[in-house]
Amino acid sequence: MTSSFTMLSSIRLFFRFALVPSILAASLALGACQKDAAPTGGDAPDNTEAGIATDATLNTDTASDTANDTKLTAEQEMIKDLARYRWTLLDIDDKSGGPVITTLVDIKEQVTLLFNQNQGQNTLNYSVGCNTISAVYQLQGQTLTTEESMSTKMLCEDLNKAENRLNTLMQGSSQLSLTEGENPVLTQVTSNAITLTWEGKLTSQAKYNSKGETVFWAVNAKKVACADDSSEICLQVKPITYDDQGIKVSEGEWAAFTGEIDGYQHDGMHDEVLRLQRYELDSNESTEGEEYAYVLDAVIESAVAE
Repeated sequence: MTSSFTMLSSIRLFFRFALVPSILAASLALGACQKDAAPTGGDAPDNTEAGIATDATLNTDTASDTANDTKLTAEQEMIKDLARYRWTLLDIDDKSGGPVITTLVDIKEQVTLLFNQNQGQNTLNYSVGCNTISAVYQLQGQTLTTEESMSTKMLCEDLNKAENRLNTLMQGSSQLSLTEGENPVLTQVTSNAITLTWEGKLTSQAKYNSKGETVFWAVNAKKVACADDSSEICLQVKPITYDDQGIKVSEGEWAAFTGEIDGYQHDGMHDEVLRLQRYELDSNESTEGEEYAYVLDAVIESAVAE
């Protein structure tokens, strides 16, 4: 089995930057202990007592927001709306004809933007699919102003140029306008007259009205029958536990997973380890007795299957 990148280095990088205290908004707090009971039948692996990394990046406490709606300023209302969505790049209009258009538009489906809150500060997270770059921001009227950014330090080879372009665009001041709807559109005009258009999709936290817990699953390249008497084919998964240094301490047994992982594409050629956010479903959201919704956070290991 040839690894695209090693699990140890990937996990060490993840935990190293998860400890940055105040700027990086997507921090994880993995517990040292985790229940690894082997799943049975078509159930998902039991990560109920997994180390929980609360996604504290979004201020989406619906009950609290509803109670305080009348007290919110226009800026606070806009910040609340922006934080409910994960923004994906739709287009760039560079009237100067610079190279930024080709560099970013070619990979626009993986260029993302998040408006978060971390330890009482409004933070902006953006990425081209490699490092996560974070910056504290202020919103006055419709003027977005960012402070100096911080980033994880993974080498991304072909993405480095696009990442530098995006980071340059997000610095300083820009003007925002928001068109609401099922898939809202955010228009951002930078100080040098470059227009970025973003499309919003509800974050999982906003969609499920709850905070997710972080779990790690290994996914086998080979699918298996969903049940002994079933012709339906399902993912083959098992839970994995890591300690605070990112070292694997235990893993469960392989089992068929009958549900879906939002955002994950299984290609049948790679054995992978996924970092997932798991959301508990209420009775209105649950279908066929499902207890949880699973959303891909990151692929932290991938190796070509033998």
